[in-house]
Amino acid sequence: MSGTAEPEGPVPTVLVTLGTMHHPMERLMGWVERWIAGNPGRARFVVQYGASRIPAGAEGFELCSHEEMAGWNARSQVVITQGGPGGIMDSRDAGTLPIAIPRRPDLDEVVDDHQIRFCRYMAEAGLIRQATTEEEFRTELEAALADPAALTITVDRASIDAAVERTGMLIEDLVRRRPSRSARRRRR
Repeated sequence: MSGTAEPEGPVPTVLVTLGTMHHPMERLMGWVERWIAGNPGRARFVVQYGASRIPAGAEGFELCSHEEMAGWNARSQVVITQGGPGGIMDSRDAGTLPIAIPRRPDLDEVVDDHQIRFCRYMAEAGLIRQATTEEEFRTELEAALADPAALTITVDRASIDAAVERTGMLIEDLVRRRPSRSARRRRR
């Protein structure tokens, strides 16, 4: 990330990710901005802001490569992400339990409520911490900063690799069984 120096001293890094969605999420950017304004110097905020604006007091970038994002996930003590599966799984893959904020369709942050349903499921399973209000966001962030180690999770690489391999086999099987385009046209 250009123009960003590594933190000096024990200031924790908080990564905030909004993904590649073309919808802005100004609600979360406002929450971050207000927290930073009320807590100067307590944490370094690095924000991947996508279609939104960068919060005052934060560093950031619009987009970056998957490899760069993996690096930020690995170097951050706290990860806050919008409620999409990609950001959540990237954080978990780096060994961090993320704080997820589901996008809301009524605020034009997303087209439907899939993130709300997905985050509810993930939170009930203990796979994320969820915040749906600014008060919940502040509570989760304060708890995370007080004890970042509580968000550290063990990544079971063998299970992940097995699931990826099994998914690939299922997809290959589906593709093999699917009739070719010309065969589908002949059936019409």
